[in-house]
Amino acid sequence: MTETVFHRSKADLLPERPPPPGTAGAVGWVRENLFSSWTNSALTILSLYLLWLVVPGVFGWAFLDAGFAGTDRTACEGAGACWAWVDQRIGQFLYGFYPREQTWRVDLALLLLVPAAAPILFDKLPFGRKALWFSLAYPFLAVLILLGGFGLEEVPTDKFGGFMLNITIGLAGIIVSLPFGILLALGRRSQMPVLRLICIGFIEAFRGIPLVTFMFTAALLLPLFLPSHFNWDLVLRVIVVVTFYAAAYIAEVIRGGLQAIPRGQYEAAQALGLGYWQSMRLVILPQALKISIPGIVNTFIALFKDTTLVIVIGLFDILNIGNQMVANPDWLGLGLETYVFISVFFFVICFSMSRYSMHLERRLDTTRR
Repeated sequence: MTETVFHRSKADLLPERPPPPGTAGAVGWVRENLFSSWTNSALTILSLYLLWLVVPGVFGWAFLDAGFAGTDRTACEGAGACWAWVDQRIGQFLYGFYPREQTWRVDLALLLLVPAAAPILFDKLPFGRKALWFSLAYPFLAVLILLGGFGLEEVPTDKFGGFMLNITIGLAGIIVSLPFGILLALGRRSQMPVLRLICIGFIEAFRGIPLVTFMFTAALLLPLFLPSHFNWDLVLRVIVVVTFYAAAYIAEVIRGGLQAIPRGQYEAAQALGLGYWQSMRLVILPQALKISIPGIVNTFIALFKDTTLVIVIGLFDILNIGNQMVANPDWLGLGLETYVFISVFFFVICFSMSRYSMHLERRLDTTRR
């Protein structure tokens, strides 16, 4: 019996057809996301109507009718916002009381943050592995640049203020709290009772007490319990408190990620002959951290916004400087403009962290092809 085998060449295949009209491109996106049903269509039309009512007025107040020049409040004669104070006070908002002739050091520290963070945040960069050494050295280099020494004029931390103070506390807290939170999460799941109880006590204490309480403790009570010759700087004490507070929350987020890993992954690591730390580093923690990305970034965003709580202990962050400016007789009545200006700074950084989190989730999603 002869078996017949048919072969089809590429020429015999039907040509690939374009997608149906209206299902691809901008029109397809609009139909799928804005007008996919009667409910979505109604909500879209209502949202556009509300934007039509609100946006022109806000834009006119902020730009078209606004005043941008002057030395006091009386220079702004229009009905819009008065941004004249920005030119007069922008340096204090950004640098606090840092010496004006030394503010280039703050700019340099922020500029060096870009090449330091790039190899950590993004893959496939040229010389990525070698650049990680600079990432590890950056915290020490930034401290040297900001505080001085080795030929640079020394600047005490009581001169830190404005947005640079928020960035300093927030960035230091983010860098240190993540590895500390991972260790706390592993300690809480440890089989050693003493270590587990210590980690549980630490986590529950910091999660159960308001951050502002720890702020007051760091500023007022902690110096009373330290030896007279052991004097920690106030900004350093605040960084330690913020770091511990964020680490407690990150530990719980990562613990949830660890519990979501199937038991088979632990057994597979043991079957490969991996020790505890090898299995955690190579098998378990990468999966747990991927699951925990939204919670970790949410904690970082909350940490950065909480840096404004330093106002209660007398540090002049950007919010406290804004309050002082609003109380200035030359700029009375500009509270709305001041707090909108401050909000923009926080929104840009927090929104950027949120978008990067979404990018990281998509990049690590193994179900997408």
